[in-house]
Amino acid sequence: MTDLPANRVTLLTLGVAHLSRSRSFYAALGWEEAAALDGVVFYQMDGMAMALFGLEPLAADQGRPGAELGFGAVTLAQNFHDTDAVDAAYARALDAGATPLKDPEATFWGGYSGYYADPDGHVWELAHNPHWPLDEIGRTTIPVG
Repeated sequence: MTDLPANRVTLLTLGVAHLSRSRSFYAALGWEEAAALDGVVFYQMDGMAMALFGLEPLAADQGRPGAELGFGAVTLAQNFHDTDAVDAAYARALDAGATPLKDPEATFWGGYSGYYADPDGHVWELAHNPHWPLDEIGRTTIPVG
């Protein structure tokens, strides 16, 4: 068996206060559940997965029962092929119940982005970065050099 690269993420877990509310929010964004078991919902992503897990059970699973888990210090991001797609995704998120943080606008780095928070305060950035091309299914490529 070969060693796996160190710079990879295979599962991203978001702690949520109300699992049913979060499931409804992500369903309204068009996310499709791949599996759900024992209070955890999984979404298959390109090469990785994302999970929604209640805050208390997540703390217990981490070996810290009763811990108050924080949020907000991490930004999740989705890049799009153009600014119109950013605007459409932002509107869909707001329609689904997201809290607007920063409307999409031109950025200092030559792109276009906006931010919203999901019902549990997890911050998402929606962006178009003309310097990082996306392939046909939306995977980001950071140019070398």
